[in-house]
Amino acid sequence: MSFDDSDPRIDQGIRLFNEREFFECHDVFEDFWSELVGPEKTFFQGLIHAAVCLFHFEGGNLSGARKMYHSFTLYVGDYPADFCGIDVVRLMTDMEACFAELLAASGGYPHGIELDHSRIPTIYRHMLR
Repeated sequence: MSFDDSDPRIDQGIRLFNEREFFECHDVFEDFWSELVGPEKTFFQGLIHAAVCLFHFEGGNLSGARKMYHSFTLYVGDYPADFCGIDVVRLMTDMEACFAELLAASGGYPHGIELDHSRIPTIYRHMLR
């Protein structure tokens, strides 16, 4: 499949992410991701990991949340600041702020840290056309 930045699953996944429906967002992005073959595939894998890490953080799986956060940054970090119309820099900055306390926890398994719902990021996208 060639990349189509107008595929409705992109906006559907973003809407679900922004509505904090992280599991459903993951499903939509994964369906889209499975059809990609170019460099966009890695970017959307990163968005899947963003949804999964927030799902884990919200559910109290702190180790899984931290692991998925790190993979999110690896997958998305090298993309342009405005890839696919998505404000990548803002998403990465907001994710870092959301995960700051969890990332600062040193040692083994982090304990007593909860997701601050006021820090959950929003994905901002403008249409490219």
